[in-house]
Amino acid sequence: MKRCLPSPWLSAGLLALWLMLTRSLSPGNLLLGLLLALVLPVLAAPLRPAGPAVRRPLVLARLVLRVGGDVVLSGVEVVRGVLRPGHARPVSRFVVVPLDLRNDHALAALAMITAVIPGTVWCELAPDRSRLLLHVFDVSGDDAAFIDHYKNRYERPLREILS
Repeated sequence: MKRCLPSPWLSAGLLALWLMLTRSLSPGNLLLGLLLALVLPVLAAPLRPAGPAVRRPLVLARLVLRVGGDVVLSGVEVVRGVLRPGHARPVSRFVVVPLDLRNDHALAALAMITAVIPGTVWCELAPDRSRLLLHVFDVSGDDAAFIDHYKNRYERPLREILS
């Protein structure tokens, strides 16, 4: 079954997209849409990378909850830093984080985590994937404390889950 229909959700989406684009439910459009929805995922299957092997699902669940909480807390801190002009100004700067991750899926997950947390921007990954340049909205304390926090909070769980 997996060889004939490698990605059922992709097939359903392609059929729906075809029918929306043609704006017709005629038998010919349904047949052509169904044909495209069945053939295109089979032809594209060799191009898709292998999915990651998740080794520690409980660590993954904890990481998802942690990131969700960090998004909310960081959003509040950014709003407070922007809307309170009379108080201490945020200290924003670029921070170079040394990386231990080498797994492509783990690096992609780390990039997504960094992108969704307000106040952090993934700027550059070194060509040898050993360092990451981040721009941080407010670095309270020294860079070493932020690097330690970032690595323990996000990189270490990703290494447990995907490496």
